[in-house]
Amino acid sequence: MLQENGCKKYRTRTERSLRFALILFFLCFILNLFSPPLGFCAKKDKMVDRIAWPSEIGGWTWDKEDKAFNRETLFDHIDGAAEVYLAYNFQQASVHRYVKAGQPDIVAEVYKMGSSEDAFGVFSLERQDPEVGIGQGSEFGGSLLRFWKGRYFVSVLGEGAGKEIEAAVLSFGRRLAASIKETGQPPRLLRYLPDLPLLPSRDKLCFVRSHILLNRCFFLSHENILKLGSDVQAVFARYPKGNNKIRVLIVCYPTKARAGSALVSFKSAYMPEAGQNSSVRTEDNTWTKIEHYRKFIIVVFGTALQSDADHLVQFTVAKLKEEGL
Repeated sequence: MLQENGCKKYRTRTERSLRFALILFFLCFILNLFSPPLGFCAKKDKMVDRIAWPSEIGGWTWDKEDKAFNRETLFDHIDGAAEVYLAYNFQQASVHRYVKAGQPDIVAEVYKMGSSEDAFGVFSLERQDPEVGIGQGSEFGGSLLRFWKGRYFVSVLGEGAGKEIEAAVLSFGRRLAASIKETGQPPRLLRYLPDLPLLPSRDKLCFVRSHILLNRCFFLSHENILKLGSDVQAVFARYPKGNNKIRVLIVCYPTKARAGSALVSFKSAYMPEAGQNSSVRTEDNTWTKIEHYRKFIIVVFGTALQSDADHLVQFTVAKLKEEGL
């Protein structure tokens, strides 16, 4: 009798556990249907869950294949270019292909970066086409749309030419941009770039963390002579002026000591003939000037006059001081 009662008690406890598990399962199911994931009922936080991918636009329909990539598998998707995204603190990507009979395919790629500054950086690196008002910054040309918004960088490519596919690419871009609810700020360093009567409008602007990427904007050296890295921010701007192109580079380091070390490294490698001076006339008969201010390095390249380089550096330092940096 005691053994039988014990079995009954065991079965009772088991039945209660099963009932509780079933109740918990249905509770989680209902919560995930009608509300964002929370607590122990949360789904794994995937970027694809946050992007409202269209199933069809203009007759192009999704081929039902969702390709996802992380830091370890990104090379499988863009071997040879993955380093660019990794240098901007890439996290994950999702790729969808859309097809239409008798038309080239459209491929949409969404990359989630570490910050809005990084998303802007990817966008800025090779920007060359006109703005089209999508996201927080965009360009469109040759059936290729690129834009950034929040932490996301998006590319939508029509694998062919023609007005119909170009219109569809722009429609895809607008839908994807609308589905990204977050926004972000471009790099704060952009505020301190010169904007003076001395300079016309800039025609090139980059945000980088890596010397390899800086070289794609403006080649300095195969070596990392400015000691850039994942914890460093740099903005580069090019200003055409006559036969010259004035270039301004502002780098922000985590500490004043790191900036000082970069100053010594740069002068030794790039302008050793300057000695104790901060300016030097280079082989193309223009001036280069470097300045160390707290945790910042400012470099001006390509001015016809030494006084112009001095003025641009002084202006930048004054803007940094105004904000208490």
